[in-house]
Amino acid sequence: MSAVSTLATPLLAPAAPRPVRATAPRPARRWQWPLGAVLPVLLLALWEVLARTGALPPNLLPAPSRVLATIAELARTGELWPHLGLTLGRVLLGFGLGTALGTALGALTGYLPLLRRLLDPLLQGLRNIPSLAWVPLFILWMGIYETSKVVLIAVGVFFPVYLAVMSGIQNVDRKLVEVGRVYRLSGLELVRRVFLPAALPAYFVGLRNGLGLGWMFVVAAEIMGATKGLGFLLVDGQMTGRPQTILASILLFAVLGRCTDSLLARLSRRLLRWQDTHGTTT
Repeated sequence: MSAVSTLATPLLAPAAPRPVRATAPRPARRWQWPLGAVLPVLLLALWEVLARTGALPPNLLPAPSRVLATIAELARTGELWPHLGLTLGRVLLGFGLGTALGTALGALTGYLPLLRRLLDPLLQGLRNIPSLAWVPLFILWMGIYETSKVVLIAVGVFFPVYLAVMSGIQNVDRKLVEVGRVYRLSGLELVRRVFLPAALPAYFVGLRNGLGLGWMFVVAAEIMGATKGLGFLLVDGQMTGRPQTILASILLFAVLGRCTDSLLARLSRRLLRWQDTHGTTT
């Protein structure tokens, strides 16, 4: 080998790759709650100032301190807990029923094209019916008792979960499925090792959307002749001209909805920790 070629060899050889620094663990997550509370606290403080200075009429929009005092009084007298417990129980039952049906039908229609062509047009038509349109029909069929309320909430939960599961399965990369078949995976193994992990992120998005709609539908459900529940408390505040009670009910809906959504979000992070995505670094 000549001297020139000897000198050129190290220049032509590829440079050794630099070691990639591992991304630091996510310490910022512990600051999400304090940072997320900044804007609500500022808005509440502004609301309090405007209400105390008379810029907001107290008979229409009472101060936050008055709303919190109403919640504290309801809790002290024990009137709050039956309303809170019944509403939470209705949402959880409706969420469980709607999730079970949405998961089953979404998985079947996503996996079986023939079933999708048969069922999906009907379900998409039913999805566009407003929630209040179901109320008189459910009262006629099931009366004004708990069954009709839980079923109405389940209807609200069903469609987001169904769509998320169906689209999640349909959007599984075809190459992954072909690799699974090359390795002679059976139908159940293919579902467990390919379809389920690939569709899981979309599934959790559908669960969170369904839970949010469940909290919205519970208000319509508790208009259906309920004598207990946060929805009943809200309507009772309207009928008796107590805006602080209306706002207290709305605030409790927001807090309960946020807490249940946080539980789902934490579960999704735990089950999807294998993902290496942009969202896992923040």
